Amino acid sequence: MKGDITKLTQQIVLEGNTPAKDIAEAIGKPYSTLLRELNPFDGQAKLGVETLLEIMRVTQNAEPLKYMAESLGFELVGVCTARKSERMAMESGTLHVPAFG
Repeated sequence: MKGDITKLTQQIVLEGNTPAKDIAEAIGKPYSTLLRELNPFDGQAKLGVETLLEIMRVTQNAEPLKYMAESLGFELVGVCTARKSERMAMESGTLHVPAFG
């Protein structure tokens, strides 16, 4: 499990629809620094949460967030889907909230 988020994010950046150099520019990070932070074998460089958030925003890919949610026993649901589910639950008189852990 250790490094899985970094590997997943590396795959998104290197194999996604947006070129890695464009992602680096969009998040304000030098290309070489971004690639180093995404290298799961570089023990000296780490992928920060702010950088991860910006990568997900720029690529419009929330797979790392989905992976984190599932690792904690949650399901990632988009706002539109969540609102529809809340309306349906309220109409039926039940609202289920997952427990942490």
